[in-house]
Amino acid sequence: MTDTHLPVIAIVGPTGTGKSDLAIALAQQLGGEIVNSDALQFYRGMDIGTAKLPVSERGGIEHHLMDTLSIAEEASVATFQEEAREHFAQIRARGKVPIMVGGSGLYVRAALDVIDFPPTDPVVRKKLEAEVQEKGDGDLRRRLAEVDPVSAERNLDLRRAIRALEVHEISARPFSSYMPQREYIAPALQIGLNYDRSALHEALEARVHTMDAMGLAEEVAGLLELGLREGKTASRAIGYQQYTDYLDGKITRAEAITQTVVATRKFARRQITWFNADPRVKWLDPTEPDLIGKALALIGKPTEEPTR
Repeated sequence: MTDTHLPVIAIVGPTGTGKSDLAIALAQQLGGEIVNSDALQFYRGMDIGTAKLPVSERGGIEHHLMDTLSIAEEASVATFQEEAREHFAQIRARGKVPIMVGGSGLYVRAALDVIDFPPTDPVVRKKLEAEVQEKGDGDLRRRLAEVDPVSAERNLDLRRAIRALEVHEISARPFSSYMPQREYIAPALQIGLNYDRSALHEALEARVHTMDAMGLAEEVAGLLELGLREGKTASRAIGYQQYTDYLDGKITRAEAITQTVVATRKFARRQITWFNADPRVKWLDPTEPDLIGKALALIGKPTEEPTR
């Protein structure tokens, strides 16, 4: 029988550690449904390069917030927060346990934590983008250092630097002042998966080669016909950016593979840094025996036959 008093369970950690498989196994054990928190798996058609599980491999478990955006749309953390929490409530209303899975750290915190999101204004943002295009980013970064030194010291990429200055112009508050405290809005448990870094790096390289063999180049070619270049978020996704360069003739296929491997490893390191900074995450090694049993022990549930 499903225990509807269980907290929201979030499976987090770097890419390539088996988060989806554990989430499905727990959903089968606990009577749960899955809410996706991988920002790139929101996009329809971005399947191979995001390691999105096909429906046939989802163990009969209902998955939410997958394939919800076209590649031209920009993912919104604030929108995700609202939608994820609504799904949590609906899952509980059906007598099920919400299980969130994905390695997009800010999206995980948006769903679980008390967060005050900074305002946005596309007119202000377009003005700042036009200034950068005309004059470069030197003046923008100097202004950011004056009004929000904390954000400036983080050496934000250009997109985030523009966003930080946009927030200050709208609200007169520094972007850094909106950073959340580590306080769950409702009971939650984060289970992190990670293992030996060198072994993870090898696994990630193998996975990129597998994606290539599965047809990543063909997937990107089809998405380019649908306007991938115009998608602010989708076009910059790891693998999609590199294979776009390959299809444009800027690099070879071998270079696209190598660059994707390097970018994926860097991304995994950033994910590890993000989730390691949260002391609430309970870490497990997915290569050790009885992963599901150990996860259930953290949740406080004994191993049972899967719920049918």
